[in-house]
Amino acid sequence: MQRTCLSLVCLLLCLITTAQFTVSDNKRFLLRNNAPFFYLGDTGWELFHRLNREQADYYLKRRSEQGFTVVQAVVLAEFDGLHTPNAYGDLPLENDDPAKPNEAYFRHVDYIIDKANEYNIVIGLLPTWGDKVFKSTWGKGPEIFTTENARQYGQWLAKRYRNKSNIIWITGGDRNPSNANDVAIWNSMAEGITAGYGTGTKPLITFHPQPNQYGSAEWFMKEDWLSFNMFQNGHCRNAPVYDKIQAVYNMTPVKPVMDGEPLYEDHPVCFNAKELGTSNAYDVRLYAYLDVFAGAFGHTYGCHDIWQFYSPYREAVNGPHIYWQEALELPGALQMQHLKKLMLSRPFLERVPDQSLIAEDHYGPAERIQATRGKDYAFIYTAAGKPFTVNGGKISGSRLKANWYNPRNGATISTAETINKGKLHFTPPTSGYGQDWVLILDDATKQYKLP
Repeated sequence: MQRTCLSLVCLLLCLITTAQFTVSDNKRFLLRNNAPFFYLGDTGWELFHRLNREQADYYLKRRSEQGFTVVQAVVLAEFDGLHTPNAYGDLPLENDDPAKPNEAYFRHVDYIIDKANEYNIVIGLLPTWGDKVFKSTWGKGPEIFTTENARQYGQWLAKRYRNKSNIIWITGGDRNPSNANDVAIWNSMAEGITAGYGTGTKPLITFHPQPNQYGSAEWFMKEDWLSFNMFQNGHCRNAPVYDKIQAVYNMTPVKPVMDGEPLYEDHPVCFNAKELGTSNAYDVRLYAYLDVFAGAFGHTYGCHDIWQFYSPYREAVNGPHIYWQEALELPGALQMQHLKKLMLSRPFLERVPDQSLIAEDHYGPAERIQATRGKDYAFIYTAAGKPFTVNGGKISGSRLKANWYNPRNGATISTAETINKGKLHFTPPTSGYGQDWVLILDDATKQYKLP
């Protein structure tokens, strides 16, 4: 009898451990242990491949301190991940065979996933970069996956990590399917991951595409394994990704959506630094707030020097500027926590995008004004500090409290209460390039605290 009880307890603990992430009832957000989860990601693509354990510990600890909740990393990495060994001299597979994983390599992956969990960091785990599935314009390959071994590999990974509480799965690896066979391979890998968890537990899985019109929804929207949709914006300035997010937000079946690879900080803009320069903190803030206010449930930040863990000892790509340890402290990275604090400061699961809040819905991305709200609060982002007009009566309350929130430092500036009807005019404290602001409007009776 005692042994039976212990077995039941062990089973219950296992289910609790593996069933941490779910999609909210309204299908718009992610939950962790039934609480709202704000996905604030960093692209640490080469984490398993290039860093040793001491370095990985330093990186994960610092990102945790900065408020990040997710790190996206690839098992079979982009930089010749099959044939250039990790920091300990280990390759991931024997003879490039997905059916023959190398235990020593995966012990290092195990260590990093566990270390991330210690710092309350979720790993957005990519089984492979896309050049292992098929060639596109870059990538060293070789192409090793078929529908059969993709399922086998996905199932093996899932069985290994299904009891880890800090895993969200990301297929795709920066490649768009070019034909039906490509789609079949990605479907097979995702189905293998699902099968690896067994009955009763559904893992969270998405797909990381290259830039396109509908992100992952273009191929996999109706697939049962696709838990939420993901975009990549292409590393150019002022692309209206918010419109694409809104389009997928309105699709059926309803699924959460986010930008999983925006313009990175310190990245050659459109891969053309000579003519367009490199991106800055304002560039990454602009995408973060516009995307989330357009309906995204979270956002991924990225840094050009960090995704590849630029150092004097490894191959570099596209002209990184500073070594990754220094790049951890770039201002855009430090400012992402202010977005998370703002979004979690009000009832999160009821939030919707709503451009009917504002009269000015015609500016381009550089001057865009984007609005989102709950039942008794609203956030309005003005990308360049342009004044705007709010249509009253969209949230509850006869009177509204108004505060300006500074995305650069998280500070607030209070303004006078106002009635909640008619046309309400607001002018940000400053305006111009890099002077973005968020107007916080609250039903005055709610007494919400400032972020």
